[in-house]
Amino acid sequence: MDDHVDNVRKPRADAVRNRERVLEAAKAVFSAGGSEASLEAVAKRAGVGIGTLYRHFPTREALFEAVYRREVEQLGELAGQLKSAKHPVEALRRWLHSNVEFVATKKGMLAALALAVQNQSELHAFSLDRLTKAVGLLLDRAVAAGEVRADISSEDLLRALIGMCYMHDQPGWQATALRLLDVFIDGLRIQPKAKASRAAAKSPTNKRATTRTVRR
Repeated sequence: MDDHVDNVRKPRADAVRNRERVLEAAKAVFSAGGSEASLEAVAKRAGVGIGTLYRHFPTREALFEAVYRREVEQLGELAGQLKSAKHPVEALRRWLHSNVEFVATKKGMLAALALAVQNQSELHAFSLDRLTKAVGLLLDRAVAAGEVRADISSEDLLRALIGMCYMHDQPGWQATALRLLDVFIDGLRIQPKAKASRAAAKSPTNKRATTRTVRR
């Protein structure tokens, strides 16, 4: 009886592979956008029949949500992998760069499927929570290492990222967004002089001198 239940509940290996191929193909097709971003194009790129695609994703909305959730989960996993990287700022930079690709997929899906994820409150809340926690892991580590300023939040970073990615939809926008991100990240860095000043302010000798000055 248990074996029968397991066989019913567990999808076949080839079905799992087909589903992953469809999701990967959908990401590539939707990222490109344009008139070719159709479900037929996704099935063709994945090397499956349109019937197979519809068995896994009966509606366009279902495929959209699956791709979207997969991208968000992968960004969360990437943050977990990068949190122990040797250089905290570069780990943060790499994660933010990866988000540009995610936005490209999202923008392509919105155009191709005529959907507005902002109106899907549960999906929006899921992605916001997951991405805020992910970038928070990397930001907190960079701040703790004294590499970036501490007066910026995870939400600030995500807002800046979204603003850079949605400034325009002209060809080549990704390169522009990546360049602006680099400028933004470099602006968050604590410069050597500032580090020295902060270290001096925290030193026991300086604290004693400050105390004497106050007492006088």
